Amino acid sequence: MFQLDQLLTPSLTFCATPGTSKKKVIETASGLIAEQHPELESAEVYNNLLARERLGSTALGDGIAIPHCRLSGCEEALGSLITLEAPVDFDASDGQLVDIIFILMVPEEAAQEHLDILAGLAQLLSQAKFCDALREARSDDALYQAAVSYGH
Repeated sequence: MFQLDQLLTPSLTFCATPGTSKKKVIETASGLIAEQHPELESAEVYNNLLARERLGSTALGDGIAIPHCRLSGCEEALGSLITLEAPVDFDASDGQLVDIIFILMVPEEAAQEHLDILAGLAQLLSQAKFCDALREARSDDALYQAAVSYGH
């Protein structure tokens, strides 16, 4: 069973993050992730996430996106939950702007784990009550608590 608290840490949870575009949000997030995980290069995280976006938008609809990639320097699955100060265009198929982003990075060789985690995230983020709880959070800590305590 998918457990968000095994993937997400308080240090990778960011509430009301500024961003004006998909690229800018991914760039900001890459920097925040690299600050917490010095073994990861901000530019590599950014380039890999952007390369995946070029294959097709990772927006699920309803204001949610799950940018994701596999990284050579990544030793275990890492997740970063971000709510945006103002929604941005993520090329979602439903045309809605995105305000909740969950970035997923996994080790390069972890293909099946990558798919399993993505499926769990997509299922969780498709629940309106979960997303409402995330949108109501007003601090990084409140966002983290809302995310990991949901359903418990």
